[in-house]
Amino acid sequence: MIQSITSQGLVLYNRNFREDDKLVKIFTEQAGKRMFFVKHAGQSKLAPVIQPLVLARFLLRINDDGLSYIEDYHEVMTFPKINSDLFVMAYATYVAALADASLQDNQQDAPLFAFLQKTLELMEAGLDYQVLTNIFEIQILTRFGISLNFNECVFCHRIGQAFDFSFKYGACLCPEHYHEDERRCISIPISLICSISFKPLILRLWRPFRLSLKSSKSYANLWINYTKSTLGFT
Repeated sequence: MIQSITSQGLVLYNRNFREDDKLVKIFTEQAGKRMFFVKHAGQSKLAPVIQPLVLARFLLRINDDGLSYIEDYHEVMTFPKINSDLFVMAYATYVAALADASLQDNQQDAPLFAFLQKTLELMEAGLDYQVLTNIFEIQILTRFGISLNFNECVFCHRIGQAFDFSFKYGACLCPEHYHEDERRCISIPISLICSISFKPLILRLWRPFRLSLKSSKSYANLWINYTKSTLGFT
């Protein structure tokens, strides 16, 4: 069945197909991730908008049983600042690839799309791309079967405390339970981590923020320590 829709979409990647055609993977807000066929891509009017990390509103023909097609586009955003810095572009590409890996093809996920879009927009605005990447990684862990609790003490379930984070329990410890994990991560800005989620309401209310050097290092250390202690990465 083929249906026509208009949807925002982010180009994840493209690859050559035959002599002058391309297959383009686009994460769409309304139809999830789809593979699109572009004939004679080098001479096509679509050439400017099938490059990785291009965001646009596409007119699409969605085919549930095969390749889909791009009919037209408008409202293009190319993230020029991201693309002008190799380091930022590498992080942005990684975040897009992480979103790709966390979701099955053809499965709609508007909250994930909005979260990815907002992350890229904040990178484009000049916020710390490493911190934004760490936040994205932590928030998306549940999609890989890993759940972290930043909301309450894992033992007494109290909230609003001066939490430390325990990798042993995958959750927070309040001052009365610090002793449960001597290797806990101290002084993590839990409130900032909790303020960013997939919920569309929070995404609409989310305002750009600037982190201190101390907070930036805390985010980075949180992710590094977690991957070392729990996932076995080095």
